[in-house]
Amino acid sequence: MCAAYLRIATAGRADQAAVDLLRRSSPAGVLDRIKAPTLLVQGEADTLFPLGEADANAKGIAAAGTPVRVAWFTGGHDGGSGPRSDEDRVKFLTVQWLDHYVKGEGNAPGDDFTWSRIAGFDALDRGLVATGFRRADYPGLAGNARRDVTVAGPAQPIANPPNGNPAAISSIPFAGGLASLLDGVAGDVPGQHARFESAPLTEAVDVAGAPTVIVRAASPTGEAVLFVKLYDVDPDGTATLPNGLVAPVRLTGLPKQVRDARPVTVTLPGIVRRVEAGHRLRLVVASSDQAYTTPAEPTVYTVAADGAVSLPTVDGEPIPTAATLWRWVLAGLLAAIAIGLVVVVAVVRRRHRRQDRSVHPEYADTPLAVRALRKEYADGFVAVSNVDFEVHPGQVVGLLGPNGAGKTTTLRVLMGLTQPTAGEIYVFGRRLVPGSPVLSRIGALVEGPGFLPHLSGLDNLKAYWRATGRPWEDAHFDAALEIAGLGDSVHRKIKNYSHGMRQRLAIAQAMLGLPELLVLDEPTDGLDPPQIAEMRRVLQRYATDGRAVLVSSHLLAEVEQTCTHAVVVNKGRIVASGPVQEIVGESPSVLFDVTDPVAARAVLDRLHGVRVLPESDGQLVVDTNGTARSEVVAELVRAGIGVDRVVPRRRLEDAFLALVGDNSRGSGDR
Repeated sequence: MCAAYLRIATAGRADQAAVDLLRRSSPAGVLDRIKAPTLLVQGEADTLFPLGEADANAKGIAAAGTPVRVAWFTGGHDGGSGPRSDEDRVKFLTVQWLDHYVKGEGNAPGDDFTWSRIAGFDALDRGLVATGFRRADYPGLAGNARRDVTVAGPAQPIANPPNGNPAAISSIPFAGGLASLLDGVAGDVPGQHARFESAPLTEAVDVAGAPTVIVRAASPTGEAVLFVKLYDVDPDGTATLPNGLVAPVRLTGLPKQVRDARPVTVTLPGIVRRVEAGHRLRLVVASSDQAYTTPAEPTVYTVAADGAVSLPTVDGEPIPTAATLWRWVLAGLLAAIAIGLVVVVAVVRRRHRRQDRSVHPEYADTPLAVRALRKEYADGFVAVSNVDFEVHPGQVVGLLGPNGAGKTTTLRVLMGLTQPTAGEIYVFGRRLVPGSPVLSRIGALVEGPGFLPHLSGLDNLKAYWRATGRPWEDAHFDAALEIAGLGDSVHRKIKNYSHGMRQRLAIAQAMLGLPELLVLDEPTDGLDPPQIAEMRRVLQRYATDGRAVLVSSHLLAEVEQTCTHAVVVNKGRIVASGPVQEIVGESPSVLFDVTDPVAARAVLDRLHGVRVLPESDGQLVVDTNGTARSEVVAELVRAGIGVDRVVPRRRLEDAFLALVGDNSRGSGDR
């Protein structure tokens, strides 16, 4: 059984061997051999063994002519034994049944049907109390009457998330009574469910049984796994899913257009609930549920609801009890708890997902604008005190600074990984906070990619892209793999990768989808010189078509050759920013690339004030000491020496050291 479970959980559907095993293990195979009079007691608050289980057993046993009595109670496998009054009723029925059929005492109990629902508080011990009902015959889940309630709404698309994540929450397994209190809070993921609602009910309806509804569905894959739920919505808008019960449905042979779909009748789980006058019914068709496995591949279904929700009702006689005085107090308290929980959840979500969807007009076309950024920790440590810069389309901007200058902290704030103490960050004019939708326009490699070691490099990239929920064709996998340059190694498991291979794959992951802003922290870490040279060309090519790159690195020579602009940070503050050539500035020394270095040295030694510096890697480096470069070149040419190149000798490293000085130890990144 465990092996079958693992196969089903992995594949998302049962294979024939598992189906055969379940059928062999099912009570259905022995129902016709049960001859002993049977009392079936079934919980209404049970998501694992719902009322449909008892209904099927009751019908199967009764078909063989065996006496059967059915009793529903408010507890269950998930929800415990129910209120004390319900426990007493179940114990009475059980003892009565055993006294007659085992001990031979008392009259025959009969086959009348009893059920119950929560009614209020016990006036003595303040516990929940249930009101019981009885009826001469068992009507099954269809009830003895039906009430149709029209639900309305257009056909709606719903997205199936990759691997069922994120998923809607319908119930909390093993949480018992807590799960029922959370019914009003448990909800559905936006974009992954369709809603169809009724008008407010003109009178109360006592539902006892399994509601039914007709739906139509379309899917580009020809099949869909859907989760159908029926909410009770009070006038304040609080929606309650009775006992967290949901109907999972797998539909096959579906068309691609919902207009071509055939109607399918869906039977929802059996419930016992009073829907008060003024309440509305909300039919929800979702693509995911935390309690169930779903298709791994992302896709979009289209669903529609036809007509009405058919509600079963049962006419019954109340069973007298002494503990039903506080039913209205209970109803008010439950409503207050549900509303309070909804308010708490809404406040928490708003704090964590506060969104400013306005666009700052000054930065609407600017990939990144950082304004007066400050990050101070609770212990008073200031990692970034005043950082202010911009990254424009077509630019490759290097973020430079000694260890502890605040570079990594700035990038963490930029990626929404930590909140700034003060200041703002705008991405294409939208204010950046954790969870901002505009983060989808950024590709990043900050503090490692977190690959799964048991998967191959290619499978890691595919898993990452599936998690974004974006169309497959938008990933540009070929371009990303070309950038990675891993060849056949992309099919090897990550645990066998070297550090450099992981780094190249991480950069390819950041470039999936060709984001408009690419943020890289030490991208050449672990790469060999040819790979570093190739990465330089990649970044320069990437900053085209309106895209931009921000790269943090301690390899100043690479930044000088790769970046168009630089931002130099020291001790949490910017000490210089602008085009790289402006930061480097005018050089006091010049490198000459000539056809005859020996003859050139003799000519330059005769020029007044000009000094040939000691050779550096076989090159001719000259301190002109104020003499115009053109005059030096002219002297060399008159001497018949060819001059191929004249380059200012000062490097970004020289400018960097001049800016930060020797005492450049920062306050330390965290």
